This record gives sequence, C-alpha cells and structure tokens, in this order.
Amino acid sequence: MANRYISSELRCLVHERARNCCEYCYSQLGYSPDPFNVEHIHPRIQGGPTSPANLALACFGCNNAKGIETTAVDPLTEAIVPLYHPRQQRWDDHFRWNSDCTELIGVSATGRATIALLALNRPGLRQLRQILYRANEHPPAPINRG
Repeated sequence: MANRYISSELRCLVHERARNCCEYCYSQLGYSPDPFNVEHIHPRIQGGPTSPANLALACFGCNNAKGIETTAVDPLTEAIVPLYHPRQQRWDDHFRWNSDCTELIGVSATGRATIALLALNRPGLRQLRQILYRANEHPPAPINRG
C-alpha cells in the first residue's frame, strides 16, 4: 500500500522544485486565493507511490479537475491519451502560450487532452494571466522536471 503521509520535507521539495507554480496551468501560488496541493501524478488508489518522482504541485482547480485520472480524450483526434506527466515530460513539448500568454495551446495530443480535462484555460485563469502579463509577472519561468 502506498504511503498516505507526505512529510513536510517532501512538501517543501515539491514546492521548491515547482517554484510555487502549478505544474499544469502555471498559476503562481503567490497570486492564488486558494492553497495549492501536493498531488500524486499516478494516484495512490491506483498504486502510485508517495515519492518525489510521483508528486507534483497543483492549484486547487487543476487538482480537482484531474482527480484520479491519468488519461483523457484528445479533442482533435478523439483518441484516449496519457495526461501530461510533470516528472517525465517537458512542459514545452506539449504546451505553448498564445501571443499575450493568456491561453495555453496544446501542441500534442497529451497537451490538448490535458488542457481539456483540467480546463487549463478556464475564465478566471485567463483573466488572472492577463492582469499578471500586463504587470510583467506572467508567464513564470519554466519549471524543473527533476
């Protein structure tokens, strides 16, 4: 059985590695009204371990939308594909910003499916991105996979 407890040291590692950004939508914790979660990329209920290689920092919206899902439907091809895995994949292999960095664009089946399932362009996020972009606070630097 997977360990349910996430130590404070492990939580700190996940926050530092992600530079306090959601590893899916790139929201910044400092501008969020809700706390972020250390989430199991491969869910505990499906045997996912509580280890650095299986943990990601996720905002409330992304964490709730993802739930225990590890796959989703690519809206372009209608194929079921794996969701983006922050520890195993490079973010910029799957996502790009539009010209004013308010909307994420999926450049792979995984990127498109992740955007759709996690609603990575939900209206509140787009509005926040617009405000932060104008203040030169968005987008944040790429997150380290390690």
